[in-house]
Amino acid sequence: MKSPMAGWISFAAIMMLVIGALTFFEGLIAVIRRQYYVVTGSGVLVFDLRTWGWIMLFWGILLVLVGLALFGGSLWARWFTVALASLNIIGQLGFLGSTQYPLWTLTLMALNIIVIYALVIHWEGYAGDMGGERDPGSGVREQLPAARR
Repeated sequence: MKSPMAGWISFAAIMMLVIGALTFFEGLIAVIRRQYYVVTGSGVLVFDLRTWGWIMLFWGILLVLVGLALFGGSLWARWFTVALASLNIIGQLGFLGSTQYPLWTLTLMALNIIVIYALVIHWEGYAGDMGGERDPGSGVREQLPAARR
C-alpha cells in the first residue's frame, strides 16, 4: 500500500531537483558570463562573483544529489534535505541584495520554503515515522501510549 505521504515526498524530491538545477545554472552563469549579474555596492557577497558562482555551481550539484536520495526513500535524506534547503535560503541571500535580479532569487527562496514545508508537515503513515506501530493489514499507525515509546 502506498504511504499517504508519498505524494509530498515525491513533490519535495522533484522540487529539490529543480532547485538544484536552477542553482547550478545560476552559478554557471556567474562563472561563464561575468557581466550577466550586475553587482551593486550594497550587496552581501563575501567573495567575488566568479568564486560565488563556483560555490553555487557545486552547491546545485549537491542539491540535485540530495533530491535523488530523497526519491530513494531514505529517512536520512528527509532531514538532510531540510538542512540543505535551509542553508540554500541563506545562500540565496547573497544574490538577493547583490544583483539586479531579486525576483529570481526570491523564487528560489520560495521553492526552498515549500520543500521544507513538504518535509516537516504531519508525517502520519510514513514508514520511517517514529511514535507509532504499523498495522500491516491496514497501513494505519496506532499511537503508542507514552510509557511504551
